[in-house]
Amino acid sequence: MPTLRFSRLSRRLAALAAVTLLAGLLAGLVPATAGAATTGRQPTPKQPVATGYGGAVSTVDADATQAGLAVLRRGGNAVDAAVAAAAALGVTEPYSAGIGGGGFFTYYNARSKRVYTIDGRETAPASFTSTTFTENGAPIPFAEAVTSGLSNGIPGTPATWALALRSWGTLSLGQALRPAETIARNGFVVDPTFRTQTSDNADRFRDFPATAALYLPGGQPPAVGSVLRNPDLARTYEQLGRQGVGAIYGGSIGRDIVRTTQQPPVDPKATRKVRPGQMTMSDLRRYVAIPRTPTHVTYRGLDVFGMAPASSGGIAVGEALNILGNVDLSKMTQAEYLHYFLEASRYSFADRNRWVGDSAYVNVPQRELLSKGFARERFCQISPTKASVGTVAPGSPDGSYGSCSPGRVAAPTGYEGPNTTNLTTADRWGNVVEYTLTIEQTGGSGITVPGRGFLLNNELTDFNFVPITPGVPDPNLPGPGKRPRSSISPTIVLKDGKPFFATGSPGGATIITTALQVILGRVDRRLSLEDAIAAPRASQRNAAQTEAEPAFKAAPYFATLVAMGHQFKDNPEIGAATGIEFLRDGRLLAAAEPVRRGGGAAGVVRAG
Repeated sequence: MPTLRFSRLSRRLAALAAVTLLAGLLAGLVPATAGAATTGRQPTPKQPVATGYGGAVSTVDADATQAGLAVLRRGGNAVDAAVAAAAALGVTEPYSAGIGGGGFFTYYNARSKRVYTIDGRETAPASFTSTTFTENGAPIPFAEAVTSGLSNGIPGTPATWALALRSWGTLSLGQALRPAETIARNGFVVDPTFRTQTSDNADRFRDFPATAALYLPGGQPPAVGSVLRNPDLARTYEQLGRQGVGAIYGGSIGRDIVRTTQQPPVDPKATRKVRPGQMTMSDLRRYVAIPRTPTHVTYRGLDVFGMAPASSGGIAVGEALNILGNVDLSKMTQAEYLHYFLEASRYSFADRNRWVGDSAYVNVPQRELLSKGFARERFCQISPTKASVGTVAPGSPDGSYGSCSPGRVAAPTGYEGPNTTNLTTADRWGNVVEYTLTIEQTGGSGITVPGRGFLLNNELTDFNFVPITPGVPDPNLPGPGKRPRSSISPTIVLKDGKPFFATGSPGGATIITTALQVILGRVDRRLSLEDAIAAPRASQRNAAQTEAEPAFKAAPYFATLVAMGHQFKDNPEIGAATGIEFLRDGRLLAAAEPVRRGGGAAGVVRAG
């Protein structure tokens, strides 16, 4: 997709429209009433690509992007803008993110020229054991675990915001939350994606009165074009801004979370079995968002930084890049390139599945998994003309490399929910944030905290309920205080020590392959960032079949991949990436999805 360019008049009008929009929101010009109502309001317009100066924001939602841009225009930095945009997504993308969930935050500091990360992953209660998700030796039904208090992890998003602002921001938490508070009070215009997501979850939403009252006004999903208001969340944000995150990790909001988790408020007419959770106030008080050293690999002369465990994203993306560093993808046909991409994904997932979990509980051989020697040993397993059959075995990251013999026991991939949301921000000083946050499934556990206006996550279903490979140690079984393994992959790429581009995506385990495909598209296939994000996607996660979008299966290279032995199954939509690139002429390019999830919203402070 070509980069959008604006005339001087158009640029002024676009900037004026954005400022007017936020001014209207902040001034509270629209009266606030609960629920959804049809009005004459129009949705905030989206554009998937923008170039210019002074800072940039890219999210899946236009209101969230404008909230981040408003912070940048008032002198805030990339961290301030990221928190403001994330809080807004908690209003407008509540089925993907919010203060009832967690995430991973990656940040490049232009002054120190270093990349920092925050692990804001949810944790299991202290009472959890490796058999919590089993009964009579068998795993409990997955759907039953999802829509329950048992799946609610201790939320990490509020602690992430507080730590990021305290470490690198210029705004207080209250200042950063104010745009989202105003959007929650005044409402946002419902689009087709929001209505579809609501409809898909309507049966379970109806079983929880607080969820039904908020998201099923009149008993039905809100109409496209109606305005959905969330005054409870506005009050919650206001309290958080005034009291700080202690209101959650020990205060009244936290008490409401614990009460809801332990005794989910279910409609008396519901027939669904809703298991109670085990979270306590002590669990909330113990929660800490953890600064982590990022993963780091070099690729084609670039420095690629990602997220360390409890996320597997940085390791899996980094290992796949190391594997692919043994071959020149730029000189291949599209089918040859995609064959190597799929095979490198397959092998990196085999190793991720066997070796990666919460590093506070299992020994993750991160250094060896990201070593060039281990990557060469894995690369030699890949045939240049034939796809691997079925699932492959993990390698031995033991520091002794040279053998090309395959392992013996396969390591398949467990289930991860497909939702989550992602954002990218950059400021005029050259700071960059790549931030992925989540409540797991679309709609999380389906349980809204009464009077608080936010959904609780079901992140603990990211644990493997039983060992994924019988008889083989599993690094991702539940445990007391443990963080379930994630695939979140917020990635920052540096060139000569300065930001080149940043990217990330939602999508459960497909996050890893989406981030990898965007990086390869931009670096090896020399696509523009917006074209790398828009390209048809496939996701191979050490399975017999590769998931592929319709456009991927319709492309000319697809028949060649099938002839090479690749097997495919349908996935209508893989990921919803965002990104920002630092162009050579000093401009910033913000890019988001043109179509997926209804299209994303990219913006810059000053177009040019």
